[in-house]
Amino acid sequence: MTARRGREGGIRLFMTADAVGGVWTYALDLAQGLAAHGVTTTLAVLGPAPGTDQIALADAVPGLSLQVTALPLDWLAAHDGEVLAAGAEIAAAARAAGADIVHLNSPALAAAGGFPAPVVGACHSCLATWWAAVRNGPMPPDFAWRTDLLRRGYATATALVTPSQAFARATTEAYALPLPPHAIHNGRSPARIGGAAPTAVPDFVFTAGRLWDPGKNLLALDRAAARLPVPVLAAGPLRGPEGSEVAPKHLIALGPLDARAMTERLRARPIYAALARYEPFGLAVLEAAQAGCPLVLSDIPTFRELWDDAALFVPADDDEAAAAAIIRLLADKPMRSRLGLAAQRRARRYSVSAMAAATFELYRSLLRRTGRSEEAAA
Repeated sequence: MTARRGREGGIRLFMTADAVGGVWTYALDLAQGLAAHGVTTTLAVLGPAPGTDQIALADAVPGLSLQVTALPLDWLAAHDGEVLAAGAEIAAAARAAGADIVHLNSPALAAAGGFPAPVVGACHSCLATWWAAVRNGPMPPDFAWRTDLLRRGYATATALVTPSQAFARATTEAYALPLPPHAIHNGRSPARIGGAAPTAVPDFVFTAGRLWDPGKNLLALDRAAARLPVPVLAAGPLRGPEGSEVAPKHLIALGPLDARAMTERLRARPIYAALARYEPFGLAVLEAAQAGCPLVLSDIPTFRELWDDAALFVPADDDEAAAAAIIRLLADKPMRSRLGLAAQRRARRYSVSAMAAATFELYRSLLRRTGRSEEAAA
């Protein structure tokens, strides 16, 4: 696949991604938005190769060149040597691509340095902040070495970005960073839902995401489902690539859905529920809000930052309170309509264009600060 170059003299970006989670969506959206600023992107994919549909989406992004590396992902690697070796290969690939900026969606790859351009480390999530929100006590050795490697990557990166202020604070505290990361909210282009808001009572509650991740707290929603007069439908995998698994008893697991199937579910504008204990941003919540779904969310800092006054909030592990909030919405059509509209309006803040513009300005500031190509930074 050959690169389709943007404006002459634009920034040449080298970015990493994986094809097994939300980072893939983030990377394609960011590359799409940056293309409007004349940025051309080489996207290096680590871990399992993207599927045919994913490749088609990547091929539609202007100025994007896809490199499938088969290098190991940091969170699936057997030891730190695998990650350090992958980082060295990524650095060499960035050098060969003539990168002006390197954007690592796995910042642990920066641990050994050696990159030919300023490095932006994207802090999407991490084991240290996840552990603090979901578990207790000392981390197991397998988590500890990964956390130490990520700490080294954060220290080596030229700049760090997070998808929310709340996660910037958590990251700063967990890694004792001298300066907080730049908070740049994620963005999504809304799906074309169409049609007026339904007038009937929704006949299901909906949630989506990496259901196997204990941070998503699916079992709390599963307990709430037993208290509800309508079914709870959950889209996403129940088993993670590293072996984590969840077995709900009351909600209906749909498995992973493609974009079209997700749009069809959201078209009905069901009540969308997310009771996460840990969530650096929440792209699935944003997609539901863009569709006009009323939101019932766990009362955690990230969701408060993004959706305060545009959702109902309940304690993450209080399934009784979650069920009561959902039942209240089922019975109150004006409240459903008001909250759905409020969520939709708030979602307009979190656009691909806004995310790309803020990221582009960060790139330009790094190029100016490091004295690199004035033409690229112009």
